[in-house]
Amino acid sequence: MSAERVVVIGSSWGGLHALHQVLEALPADLPAAVCIAQHRAPDDEEAALAGLLARGCALTVRDADDKDELRDGEVLLAPPDYHLLVESGTVALSVDEPVRFSRPSIDVLFNSAADAYRERVIGVILTGSNADGAEGLARIRSRGGHALVQDPTTAERAEMPLAALAATDAMVVPLDELGERLAHMARELAGAGGRAS
Repeated sequence: MSAERVVVIGSSWGGLHALHQVLEALPADLPAAVCIAQHRAPDDEEAALAGLLARGCALTVRDADDKDELRDGEVLLAPPDYHLLVESGTVALSVDEPVRFSRPSIDVLFNSAADAYRERVIGVILTGSNADGAEGLARIRSRGGHALVQDPTTAERAEMPLAALAATDAMVVPLDELGERLAHMARELAGAGGRAS
């Protein structure tokens, strides 16, 4: 059965460390699917990032394939040089033009999730050196979704969190607390039919 809730995470410079810290704090029974857009070079070893993030993580982590089903407790990564889009219950891959010089683009992922899942999506912006994701996080909030941003003082590069905070009213959370807070919000959403504090 397809996930009824989705978490979308965007990261760039310094993202491997930040993503690993968030993912290893998530429980195996997380009541949401997770989709990640991490800026990657087109020639990245496709399975390498998934393997690194899977270490110490209770969730299944892998690169997404086109039309994969979104499932609770599974993490899908945007493959190198592909946009990852969330549809109702599935994901799609796209080779449309880069957005803000990036493919995968965080904005593309977030905008699609906002439209498909509305109040049942949680957007998370982590460390990065540009403004990718700020527009998408604002769209998530405008559709009734929820937004978390890594505290810029705990980010390897603060530009992306700061841009997201300038664009919308996200909750600011230190990196070492983000995974736990995210799991709590997902459980709240599951118990409240879409509403979370």
